[in-house]
Amino acid sequence: MSGDQNEKPRDLRAPGDMAKQEWLHPRLSRVNNADDERLGRLERVYLERFDQFVRVARAITGDVESARDAVQEAFARAVRARKDLLDDQAVDAWVARIVLNCAHELTRGRGRSFSAESAEEALEPPDDAERQQVRRALGQLPERQRLALFLRYYAGFEYSQIAEALGIKVGTVSATLSAARANVARLFEEVGT
Repeated sequence: MSGDQNEKPRDLRAPGDMAKQEWLHPRLSRVNNADDERLGRLERVYLERFDQFVRVARAITGDVESARDAVQEAFARAVRARKDLLDDQAVDAWVARIVLNCAHELTRGRGRSFSAESAEEALEPPDDAERQQVRRALGQLPERQRLALFLRYYAGFEYSQIAEALGIKVGTVSATLSAARANVARLFEEVGT
């Protein structure tokens, strides 16, 4: 330090850096604001939907730990790919699609496949015979029907969100849910009689 006490601290940046930073700042600010907004949307979905996504993933993976792993991996991928998230895109459905993909990847990697028991376990523990019958019926549904029901009734998704998550059209969601409800009713009657 020099002996002059009135000396100001030196700016160690190169002279051109200051002008460049001032020129870039408004652009970086817009990028950072958009990125912050995307992260905020992902955080909201994480906080609001984590348990619902675990239930849906559990119906695929068969156990809660694998389901949690799938959901955690899905959110990590979503954060890394947040640039791909469109401003008007439904974040819930976008993340749900990633969750479904991660859960399927886990089952392929571990040689697991869906069973009626995993659908039953994805729901709360049975408290009466009727609920247990419904759970068994859910376990016998084709995968698309089962996932559509889980996303609609356990994750609270709208038809458009289910369509985006499953990669199908909204009309197909309606038909899939209708067929699923009819199959559950038929299977419920078969199990009950």
